Amino acid sequence: MIDLSQIKEHAEVIGADGVHVGTVDHLQGDRIKLTKKDSSDEKHHYIATSLVAEVEDGTVRLSANSDVALTFEETE
Repeated sequence: MIDLSQIKEHAEVIGADGVHVGTVDHLQGDRIKLTKKDSSDEKHHYIATSLVAEVEDGTVRLSANSDVALTFEETE
C-alpha cells in the first residue's frame, strides 16, 4: 500500500513508461487532482490513487503506461 502522504503538491506524475502525465495540484479524496497547466483543455484532470505504483524522490509513478493512464482520467 502506498503512503499517500508522500504525494506532494507540484510533484511530477509519470506513467510506468516514464512519460510525463501531469503535475499534482493536490489530493482530493481518493484522486490526484492535476494542475491545469498540463491540460490541453484548460480543465483539471484527476487520476485515481489506486493507479499509483510508488512515490520516489518526489515523483509519482503510476502502475499504467502514460497512454493507458490518460484513458482513466476524469475531468472537472
